[in-house]
Amino acid sequence: MIKAAIFDLDGVLVNTSNFHYAAWRDLAGHLGFTLTDEHNERLKGVSRMSALEIVLEIGGLSNLTCEEKLRLAEIKNKRYIDYISQLDESCLLEGALECLNKFKERKIFIALGSASKNARMVLERLKITGYFNAISDGTRAIRAKPDPEVFKIAADDLGVPYDQCLVFEDSIAGIMAAKTAGMKTVGIGDERILHMADITYKSLKEYVLNNQNAL
Repeated sequence: MIKAAIFDLDGVLVNTSNFHYAAWRDLAGHLGFTLTDEHNERLKGVSRMSALEIVLEIGGLSNLTCEEKLRLAEIKNKRYIDYISQLDESCLLEGALECLNKFKERKIFIALGSASKNARMVLERLKITGYFNAISDGTRAIRAKPDPEVFKIAADDLGVPYDQCLVFEDSIAGIMAAKTAGMKTVGIGDERILHMADITYKSLKEYVLNNQNAL
């Protein structure tokens, strides 16, 4: 029996990957190299510092000090915040609000499990903070997915056993993290990529349409 629904943020409830990409691309340009769409695929679903390491590897800049890396991560984050200031509730992905409402009506706990350190700001911009009984994000979880820490924090906050949690994820790293914790998984996206998920839908809208009886 499912007692908690845990949602990843980017790619599930909202698509901010284009803003992340724009901010990383700006940073790469500042450092003197170009970031491509193909490179961007490697940046999805990982923490800010892990993504920075990938970007620096792409640019051949692997010998920077910790202080320099932190400075660059902050530059990227400021650019990202500039971009997400454009967000509002119209940016929610199809089916997101309906899905949240359905779980709320059933009195299923709702939590966020996101690597983003800006997750609360994004939720506020989308005007959906009030739906969440727990928020586990990059300010609390030290280890990035596929480590299950971010999902375990959410479940622990709710007091719900891991095997009674249903995780909605759009990345293979997120699916692996949830399954490592013993949680049930719904992949949102391409079934060929998210083949490890218990079941996959193209969007939350499709999930809602195919689970009317359960919801």
